[in-house]
Amino acid sequence: MPEILDGNRVRDEIKSELRPRIASLTAQKRAPGLAVVLVGNNPASEIYVRNKIKTCEELGICSQTLRPPQSASTEEVLAAVHELNARDEIDGILVQLPLPPQVDAKRVLLAIDPAKDVDGLHPYNVGCLVAGLPGPRACTPAGIIELLKRYRLPIAGKRAAVVGRSDIVGKPAAFLLLHEHATVTICHSKTPDLPAVCREADILVAALGKPAMITGEFIRPGAVVIDVGTTRIEDRGQAVRVLHNIPEKMAAFEKRGFVLMGDVHPVDVVSKASAYTPVPGGVGPLTIAMLMVNTVASAEHRCGLC
Repeated sequence: MPEILDGNRVRDEIKSELRPRIASLTAQKRAPGLAVVLVGNNPASEIYVRNKIKTCEELGICSQTLRPPQSASTEEVLAAVHELNARDEIDGILVQLPLPPQVDAKRVLLAIDPAKDVDGLHPYNVGCLVAGLPGPRACTPAGIIELLKRYRLPIAGKRAAVVGRSDIVGKPAAFLLLHEHATVTICHSKTPDLPAVCREADILVAALGKPAMITGEFIRPGAVVIDVGTTRIEDRGQAVRVLHNIPEKMAAFEKRGFVLMGDVHPVDVVSKASAYTPVPGGVGPLTIAMLMVNTVASAEHRCGLC
């Protein structure tokens, strides 16, 4: 049986390591401060922000949420960001995506002070990533590297394939793997013979947002498979097609009326991989954990403690 890479366990390790750092900051200067800008009432964003606030409370990080209305203009959202940039007690600013269509997301993200960009998405911080310079890293890709390292899975010298080229996951994940001395291929919808390319990988990162698309033909026997995707499946026919051999997941679907599914086929990965991340409970818990890491690091830097 392949090894299951438990993101909840690694998340808890990271939180335990952060607590003394936060206590030291609070005793010497002040508690770290994280502000989230949540525009409108996207249900998925509401859940994510609520989990961020809960984690801040657990760790002793001061959190604040600014809630411009769904009808907010670009200028109104920019005003909220500029206010947070100017506040000394705020170490991290996160603008929750997606933004309503009338808001220019690029202008908003560019407006964040790079020193407070705890999402690691500002072009300045992306440039630091590419150049291998210190700076906040995108949270989900950073979590992937933490997971691999804490399970002592070798990266250096391995072939890695990243399926998906988003600015949030795919591209930064590829650079982080490259900095760990993997040979990296970035795959996408225009990649010829995608299954064959993926089968060359010792480490396969699936981040394309298409449930159960990565089947056995994509997976090299013995590969480490990192599933970034999380899609809520409510269609019973689709659930049955993928989960008919996993009775406990079908039972959960029947009870709740939905199931969370990753980009990797949950049956095929068990038969081919040497280690893999489950959905849920794999990569997901590490995204917020790494957000906390970035926030604490920003506070230490801004308070002159590092």
